[in-house]
Amino acid sequence: MKKSTLFFIFLIVIVAIWFNLPRPGFEVQIPKTSVNLSNYFGLFPLRLGLDLQGGTQLVLEAQMNSIEGGQRDVALDSAREVIERRVNLFGVSESVVQTSKVGESRRILVDLPGIKNASDAANLVGRTAQMEFKELVTIESTDSATPSSEFVSTGLTGKDLKKAQVSFQQGQSADGSPVVQLEFNAEGAKKFADITRRNISKPLAIFLDDQLVQAPTVNTEILDGNAIISGGFTVDSAKQAAVQLNAGALPVPIKIIEQRSIGATLGQESINKSVIAAAIGLLTVMLYMILYYGRLGVVASLALIIYTLVSVAIFRTGLFVMPPITLTLAGIAGFILSIGMAVDANILIFERMKEERRWGRNAKQALDLGFKRAWSSIRDSNSSSLITAVILYFLGTGPVKGFAVTFAIGVLVSMFSAIIVTRTLLKIFVRK
Repeated sequence: MKKSTLFFIFLIVIVAIWFNLPRPGFEVQIPKTSVNLSNYFGLFPLRLGLDLQGGTQLVLEAQMNSIEGGQRDVALDSAREVIERRVNLFGVSESVVQTSKVGESRRILVDLPGIKNASDAANLVGRTAQMEFKELVTIESTDSATPSSEFVSTGLTGKDLKKAQVSFQQGQSADGSPVVQLEFNAEGAKKFADITRRNISKPLAIFLDDQLVQAPTVNTEILDGNAIISGGFTVDSAKQAAVQLNAGALPVPIKIIEQRSIGATLGQESINKSVIAAAIGLLTVMLYMILYYGRLGVVASLALIIYTLVSVAIFRTGLFVMPPITLTLAGIAGFILSIGMAVDANILIFERMKEERRWGRNAKQALDLGFKRAWSSIRDSNSSSLITAVILYFLGTGPVKGFAVTFAIGVLVSMFSAIIVTRTLLKIFVRK
């Protein structure tokens, strides 16, 4: 056994404990220094969803009567984009904005944790998006000898834009890169011609809800009402820009068909019950393993504790490569389920070791062969579980996705726990 593996496990446990420890209610000062250790704990609080933190849930219906059939999905995505941006600018953390279709009805589901007043939430998402084109002008100041520049309104707004779509540059000198193509209506084309005529070689800014979206440079006067925004777009960023612009071009009336307030008291009660359920599940599995497998069960229980610490640390931090996990009741259910599955690999390994011992192998041989011959079963069972989690994530919505994410993390960490942690601890046990 390599000492580096044992050190690696020890380091992971220490880091996981640091991530999980809350900030103490008292000051921990290092003598003769200004270092306060309390400031280094509780840096990664759990992110709670609407059902645990409390807040407001809105169900909005997009009124598509004036929108052509082929443009309705685009209009729905545009409305969702506007609402999501507005919610983020308002400072609502852990918000969820998603679309759904119920027959011919197109809806937007909005979860706003922390907002207790449903009327505030309705005002937050109910306004129609406003898009505006602004030009850069120089302003002389009597207080300063240096003139300043700022963007001012041109009178060209989203009402004058017919549509925005992604296309690709064509021609001998073009490189085929994605661009955003704008098409104005008749009145907008006249305004745009005047604006481009006086702003050649100057930036023309596009604002959506008073937020700068793009500021392309005008290369020539445009008379036909068709323009192209270029400049380092990827396919995804070009689609994003088109959606933002269509949000102003396709103002979809929104009707609130359901609003529901969830109190923080109900959320706290759900958290308390979930913690109790997780503790009972963890202790029950550990007790069963110890009673059935004896000393091997003690090793498995220790690995299960490490599994729990690492899983919760990933929920808090996202390992800094993905956003921290927002826990909902469904997500906690996925984690509790994964606790029971976390010992599956250990059971397969222990049973295989018992068979090897019955066939006359010594303890070290039984350990090596038990892990080697149980690996295919461990790999296949966990792979099928991960496939199920992926399907749930991409085809499910809301709570189903939360369940899939926590369940998949639990499966991955359980494989690490069984193959690395349990094996290392058992080698120490066998050597002694």
